[in-house]
Amino acid sequence: MPEPLPETPGKRLRQQLTELRGGPAVPARALDARALAALAANPGCRRRALLDGAGVDKGRLADALGSPAAFGQSQFALTRGNAFEAKVKADGGAELLRLAHERLDPSAGPPTRAYVPDLTAAGFEGRTARTAMALREAAETGDWTLLDHPMVALDVAGSPAFLEPDAVVVHPDGSWTVVEIKSFPMLDGSADPAKVGAAARQSAVYVLALEQVAARLDPAPRVRTRVLLVCPRDFSNLPTASAVDVRKQRAVTARQLGRLTRVQDIADALPEGTCFSPDLPPAQLDAAVESVPAAYAPDCLAACELAFHCRTRSRAAGAVTALGRAVRAELGGLTTVEDVLAAAHGTAGDPADPAVAALRRAAALRAEALAYAGSGGADGDASGSGSGAAVRPEVAACR
Repeated sequence: MPEPLPETPGKRLRQQLTELRGGPAVPARALDARALAALAANPGCRRRALLDGAGVDKGRLADALGSPAAFGQSQFALTRGNAFEAKVKADGGAELLRLAHERLDPSAGPPTRAYVPDLTAAGFEGRTARTAMALREAAETGDWTLLDHPMVALDVAGSPAFLEPDAVVVHPDGSWTVVEIKSFPMLDGSADPAKVGAAARQSAVYVLALEQVAARLDPAPRVRTRVLLVCPRDFSNLPTASAVDVRKQRAVTARQLGRLTRVQDIADALPEGTCFSPDLPPAQLDAAVESVPAAYAPDCLAACELAFHCRTRSRAAGAVTALGRAVRAELGGLTTVEDVLAAAHGTAGDPADPAVAALRRAAALRAEALAYAGSGGADGDASGSGSGAAVRPEVAACR
């Protein structure tokens, strides 16, 4: 009999991820740009990298673990957003191309017609290939082209993530611009900075994916780092737009994605038979989730469906990460609340460690301030009749 063909690393990884998800019958959950931006913001979390790479539905997983996610976009907001996007893209995207010309490329000739190629294809891979072909063809026409909901792929820790921007505009010079359509308003030409920042981080992910597509073409088209953010104007439903520079967000996201541990390495370290199907018994499912290290931080509560489960475990373990990344960075090698308290009380820790020295200094100042307040000196100082002149500056600062 002929020898079987050797198993390629990519095929082996896909098979592993399928088994982790629960088998071929369980469809993979697509990783969108919002989730990818959140993943890049916490590159140390192997749990999220693996679950997102395998396409596990983290919402169902959180429900099965008894810690359901308490966030998400309302149905009303989704309906309003879809209606606004349909208005922006009406008439073949004529208004959208007009805004792109006005805000991004006024020196080019105005769009005289709206060319919107058909991007229909079977499956994520098929749509990705069809999008790449349409981008290449549009770059050669020398005219304005609008790609409505194209599909692009981005390598994330060795696993492809398929992303779907709202739109991509191809300029007459062949360059590409990402279009992000949001339903929050622009009041007097400006929008909520926090929402604009979130939109910029999402758009930066799309820019990175388009750059990978462009790199495979000869000559490589230019992917613009100024994206078009389209929002309702004031309190109306009329579209307006602003050019947003995402060079900083693109650089940060690229650096953070590069730090992610490869999904293949994480999967190889799992116990045999590990599976994250929500249909498993709770005890078995909990053991599977805990077999993958997590890096919880309070920021996860707004970005990950498993945040409440990870927070509970982090608090139970006394991990200082539950207090925030800034606190964790200040504490150096002290990783648990118990270690921090022991260092502050002088029962553990190296006195030469700056974090230990700062904790002991803070504990001494606190004890001195409490002793002074308990002796009645604080009241005397407040009324002007106490021995306030003897109070040390550090104690006065603590008060």
